[in-house]
This record gives sequence, structure tokens and C-alpha cells, in this order.
Amino acid sequence: MLNQVRRTRRRTAVPTAKTCAVLIASALIASGLVTSGTAVATATPGTGSGPDAVGQAWSVDLASRTDDDAGVRHSGGALRLDATGTSGSSTVSDDGRADGGSVHQETSGQLIAEPTVLDSPASVITADVDATAPAGTSVLVDVRGRLTDQGPDSWTEWVPAGSPLPAPAETVQARVTLVGDGGTDPAVREVTLTPEARRSQSLQEAESEAAPAGSEDSYKVFATREGLVGGTTANGHVITSRDHFVALPSRRGLSSKDSGSYSVRVCAESTGRCAYAPVWDVGPWNTTDDYWNEGETRQSWSDLPKGRPQAQAAYQDSYNDGRDGFGRQVANPAGIDLGDGTFWDALGLTDNGWTTVTYLWTGSGPKGVVRTQGGPLTVRSGPGTDNAAVGQAGNHANVVIECTARGTSITGTYGTTDLWNRIGPDNWVSDAYVSTGSSSGAARTC
Repeated sequence: MLNQVRRTRRRTAVPTAKTCAVLIASALIASGLVTSGTAVATATPGTGSGPDAVGQAWSVDLASRTDDDAGVRHSGGALRLDATGTSGSSTVSDDGRADGGSVHQETSGQLIAEPTVLDSPASVITADVDATAPAGTSVLVDVRGRLTDQGPDSWTEWVPAGSPLPAPAETVQARVTLVGDGGTDPAVREVTLTPEARRSQSLQEAESEAAPAGSEDSYKVFATREGLVGGTTANGHVITSRDHFVALPSRRGLSSKDSGSYSVRVCAESTGRCAYAPVWDVGPWNTTDDYWNEGETRQSWSDLPKGRPQAQAAYQDSYNDGRDGFGRQVANPAGIDLGDGTFWDALGLTDNGWTTVTYLWTGSGPKGVVRTQGGPLTVRSGPGTDNAAVGQAGNHANVVIECTARGTSITGTYGTTDLWNRIGPDNWVSDAYVSTGSSSGAARTC
């Protein structure tokens, strides 16, 4: 969540890189080009002195912890995994708890840097990383850009450092993720980030035409119930009874703890109900399957059609010999896990099944953050309490506001108002519980 930002000082050049870009470090170690347990000696492109550089660079503060960080500690001059910590030392890749399946646990932790305001919008943020990543471990540096015109907690999707941001941004944020292998862990000593100039006007226009406003991606996806009450999610949230969140099999759509930057709408045809929930965990089955992306943008299994989870292809078509990314035989086609509250209370489900999932951050347009005293917000079929309850929106969910209308006056987190927001087809919530940055309505009148 965007709480504060710090403006960096302009530099004429970045200090000489000590090691390689995190995106190629793991590959070099795995290929045997370097010795396990040693740092990798090369540098990322984009050092701040080229023709595309913005002329500004900064180092991530690896020694300071915030509530957004999970499962990491700073010791011996380096950021390391903290398996004994109270938050987020494991990422759950669940293969269907409601089916009694086993759970693969991948030891991981993450540090999320404070947002940084650049002197001018940037399209690419490169990373120079000083790290030791033994064989079987990895260090990932991802970045995202603030979408200032879309709401108080709206960001682009996380992308690997060095890849183009989905939209040029002046406020950016970095995330450093450590993935361990049993008792072997990586160590990160320094991360230096450098922005590059925004893309050409013609390229921006082409991208705008390719992704029209409000065109959030939706796909039919098999959903399973996560359960695991008392466990810890990938972002450090401790799962409570009847919790409202979801898990997707990629960190690219992972929200920070108590944030819903990346939220979904899940609708169950069998019950006619819809749930709005933040993405707080990674799974089921895989951890690098951003199946809502396509082609070269997709992190893994780029030969699969957009919208088709790898687990679904493995289960239905024997893709990858019917196995997931960890080599396990896939027992169901799940592409999303649902917290118990999302599963039972919001959707009214009693068993795993097919749902329609909309990835709310993939489009554009005004958004608002659901803020309650902790429980879910009732979603109704029209703008008033005399309309039927047709679902629930979890606290912190970042919802798209399609349009507004006047209805029943409600007193909530943001005072008393008769304004209601339509957040999906025949799905309405009171504006009294939605942070939009506007008291007069964040979208057009319906």
C-alpha cells in the first residue's frame, strides 16, 4: 500500500555493479557456469549513463523492515531468509486441500521497498544485484509503477527488473524475493535500481489501443478451497477462520499484506454469487504461472494459450506429462485457491468447482479500496439495502468502479452517504465503505 514515498537524488552514473542482474543469476548457477555458493560477476544493462537513462539511481534499504515484509531478516550485512520469523517464511503451493491433497512448501521471503518518486516517468527499471545464490536457490527483483489516475491503491503488475513496465510511471516500487531450498538460502548484500526513459509516444499509443479502458481479463478457472487456517501466506498474512483472500500461482499478482493492489472477482455459476478478494498467497500447484498473461510476457509455459493455467493443461491434456512445475502429478485443474470465507460465505460453495475469475488490475479505469472494520462488505444486486445480497467483498479488495447511482443512505467507514458503486454486472456496494479519493463519486453516473 502506498503510505509514503521518498524522492531520490539525481546521479550522473550508477556505482559499478558488483554482481549480475538477478534475472540471470539463477540461470547461470543452474547451468554450471559458476560455482555454487559464489556471487556472479557481471552487470545489468542500463547503468544510468546511456542515452535512455533518466539519470537517477538509488539503492534499496535492505536493513530496515516494514509491515509489508515477510520471512526475511538482515544479518551479517545481507538480507536473508528468516525461517524462524513469525510471518511469511513459506509460500504455499496447494494442490487442493479440499481433496485431501498434500502441500508443497517452498521456503521464501520478501522485502518490499518504500515507493520512490522519480524526477520523470520511467518505462524500465533495471537492477544491479550483489548476492550469493547457491544452486537450487534464487533471488528475484521485481518492480511496479503507481497508476495515479486509477485509485488510492492502483499499481501496474509486478514485472522483473529490466522488463518494460505496463505503463510509464513516476512513482515506482521494488520487491526483493528470496527463495530457498531446504537448509540452503541465498544472501543479498546490495540492490541498486536505475530508471530508463519512458517509451516513445507512438509505442504508448499502440499499447493504449491494445488495452482499452475497463478491459479486465476474465477466464473460466477451476477453484479449490485453500483452508490452512493458522498458516502463513506468501505476503506474511496469518490465515484466520473464514478468511477472505485468494491465491494465484504467480508472485506477479501478489499484494502486500493488508493491501489489495491485486484483487479478483470470482463468480460461481452454481450459486449466482460473486466474491471480491485480494490476492495474498501463491498457488495452487505452481508459483511462476501468470496464466492471465500471454506469449513472451508469461513467466512460464508461454506456449499455452492465455487464460489456461498450466495445472489445467496438465490435468486435462497431459501437458508436461501431467505434472506441475515441481514434478508432482496434477490431481485437479485448479488455477485459483480461495480462502474459506471467500469459498463458503461469499460464494456459497460446498465443493471445488469451476468459476469465472476477473483479474481486476489488468484493465484501467477508476478503482476503490474496500475498508471495513475487518469483516466482508455485502454486495447487492442494486444500489440499496432492499436489493438482494449477491456476494461479498473482502476487506482491502481493490474494486473497479464502473459507475455510480443514488440509493439507500448508509453510514460506514467514510461517513454517511447515499452513493453506491457498481463494481460488476448487477453488483453494488455502498460508497460509505469504499476509499476512492472522491466524495462525489469516482466514476460516471449509471
